[in-house]
Amino acid sequence: MTTYTIRPAEARDVPAIVGLIGELAEFEQLTHMLALTADKLEPFLFGPKPVIEALVGEIEIDGQWEVVGFALFFTNFSTFLAKPGLYLEDLYVRQAHRRTGLGKGLLTRLAQIANERDYGRFEWSVLDWNEDAIRFYENMGASVMPDWRICRLSGDALTRYRA
Repeated sequence: MTTYTIRPAEARDVPAIVGLIGELAEFEQLTHMLALTADKLEPFLFGPKPVIEALVGEIEIDGQWEVVGFALFFTNFSTFLAKPGLYLEDLYVRQAHRRTGLGKGLLTRLAQIANERDYGRFEWSVLDWNEDAIRFYENMGASVMPDWRICRLSGDALTRYRA
């Protein structure tokens, strides 16, 4: 079994996270939308007003620890529960390191963080074609919400509302 560690991301991890997000974009066939660089990501994680947090998963390869997975998340709010929630934006583990327990470890740590912070829920989205991920999440106890759809304004649709 592979030994891994999970820890909060540090500024030195930003290039590795950006590389993993690039791999995620390829997996989801969304590279045409990817505008992320380390310089763009770093201030949102570690700048004066961070709006996101990240965990990284590392494994030891030839005596060196290498980041092979990450989870990027932020706080949202439930008006019904009157509590904050934890929203997982992205979770990715390199193909070669899946089924090692790292993905489950990242999700478990996020659920622990939500509990430690007394949040009312922990949620995320999954692509409807990603049946492996859906089964994985359901096996962990997650409910896939069939009646809810994501609504999004972006690009030209969003810029139409500039003041």
